[in-house]
Amino acid sequence: MKPKLKRQRFANVWDALEDTPAVAASMTMRSDLLIALRQRIAGWKTTQAEAARRLQVTQPRLNDLLRGRIEKFSLDALIDLADRAHLQVRLRIDKAA
Repeated sequence: MKPKLKRQRFANVWDALEDTPAVAASMTMRSDLLIALRQRIAGWKTTQAEAARRLQVTQPRLNDLLRGRIEKFSLDALIDLADRAHLQVRLRIDKAA
């Protein structure tokens, strides 16, 4: 007989994938920033070369961002890119459950 698996619920995918709440929180913030940047860049309706110039990065670096290669970007790097894209980043801190 197969062992019965316990069903778990998570607030988001990072809570399910990461080992600690701190890493999950970092990945959640990074993915939220990456998505916002991709949306902003798409709204520019420009070439990748022009978008890279606006963000002061190389075109291959921009390509990593557009392809969602989150592991290549630190939270600090994404905040810097958001600033260059004229996005305002805010941090909300809540008491842990």
